[in-house]
Parts: sequence; C-alpha cells; structure tokens
Amino acid sequence: MRTSSNPAFRNLPTGQGGYAGFDRMGGAASGAAAYGYASAPTGYGRSSADQRSLTVDDVVTKTAITAAAALVAGVLTALSGLYILVLPAFLVGLVVALIIIFRQSSNPALVLTYSIAEGIALGGITGALEHAGTRYAGIGAQAVIGTAGVFVGMLVVYKTGAVKVTPRFTKWLMGAMVGVLVLMLANFVGNLFGADLGLRSGGTIAIVFSLLCIGVAAFSLLLDFDQADQAIRVGAPARTAWYIAFGLMTALVWLYLEILRLLTYFREQ
Repeated sequence: MRTSSNPAFRNLPTGQGGYAGFDRMGGAASGAAAYGYASAPTGYGRSSADQRSLTVDDVVTKTAITAAAALVAGVLTALSGLYILVLPAFLVGLVVALIIIFRQSSNPALVLTYSIAEGIALGGITGALEHAGTRYAGIGAQAVIGTAGVFVGMLVVYKTGAVKVTPRFTKWLMGAMVGVLVLMLANFVGNLFGADLGLRSGGTIAIVFSLLCIGVAAFSLLLDFDQADQAIRVGAPARTAWYIAFGLMTALVWLYLEILRLLTYFREQ
C-alpha cells in the first residue's frame, strides 16, 4: 500500500480490515508539520452494518467546509487588523494538529478548530502584508486563487492519470520532502549564526527554492487523493471524511504559505 507524504496520514498504522520556516513572514512552515495517509485511523476499519460507508461526496463536502472555515476566518482577521493573533493561532493550530494526528481523531470540532486557527494565522500574515505598502495590494487574493488553482489542477492530473501514483513516485516525493525540510532547517540554523543561505532572501535562489516547495506540496496532494480513494474503496466509515479533510487542509496551508512568499519576492523586484 502506498503511503502519503502527509504526516497526518503517514502516522496511521495499517491493520487487517482497516487502513493501514516560516522565517521571513513569521515562523516555520506549519503546514509541513502535519503530512501522509496510510489508511483510516486505527479502529475505524470497514464501516459496520449500522454505519454509512465513506463516499466521494463526504470527502468533497468536509474538505469544502474546512477550507471555507479557514477562508472566512482569514478574511475576517485580515479586515479586522488583528495581526497580533498570528503567533497564538499558529500555536493553537500546531497543538490541535498534533492531537488529531496522535489520537487519529475524526472529531469535526477539532478539525474545524485547526482550520479556523490556521485561517486566522494566514489571514493575519496576509493582512499585515496588504497594509505594509501598495506594492503588496491584492496579494492575498492572488495567493488564494493560486492555491485553489494548484489544488484543482492536481486533482485533474490525478483523475486523468497524467501522473501515476506508484511506489516509486511515493519514494521520490518522500525524498524530495525530506530534502526540502532539511534545507529549511539548515537555512534557519544558518540565520541564527549569521550565515544566510539565500533560501528566503528574495533573490533568484529564494525564488527557485519557493518554486521547489510549491512543487513538492502540490505533488503531495496526489498521494492524498490516492489515499482518499483507498479509504472509499475499502468502505471506511463516513466520519473518516473529516480526517481526510484535515490531511488535505495541512497541505493547502503549506501551499498557501509558499505561494504567498513567492508573490512577495516578485512584488519586491
């Protein structure tokens, strides 16, 4: 069975009958902190006689709800100017994400709390940029459109089979993600000691690195789509849709952060 690059999914053990820096704008890329889906959470297994099985509509609906909650929270935060909430919101999102991952929870309240917290954090960062100068005007809308475009594009790529999700592809993507995270860590440590690697400085190297991060985040969605398909095929309970939506949301958070960062580089040229 293929394993997603998203830790929200990857940490889930398989079992019989079941499923197997943000430095420049405010912190480490928290979206990358919750990545991969190897099967439905332990204890879910197949739906019982009195449970409804998971469907595509369940996944679509729950993912839309979580994304909408994040978007509304982000817009309200940006418009209200409560940028001071960025760090607390990121911390709340990280704690809730860890709870969901380690408890393998499909609790909608937890999933929505995570989405709203991340929406507040992203909205605060975006709002602060929008008010930092006219050169950043409209950058939030562009980042949202870009993120949505990448998501839809990768869904089309997956559904048309243009890129096959194979064990070899999975290994390649996992290696790429590890490499990206190592470079992020090296850049962070280097900055602490006054050695700038140029990965977030806004120059050519930074632009290339952001494009690389966007590519890795985008291709990780293919594995998440594939794992959602597997959950549907084995007849997991309908409530599993909330956990799948959470996993996809973590990828979208990282994707938005990287697209937003890339846009700032172009605006500063």
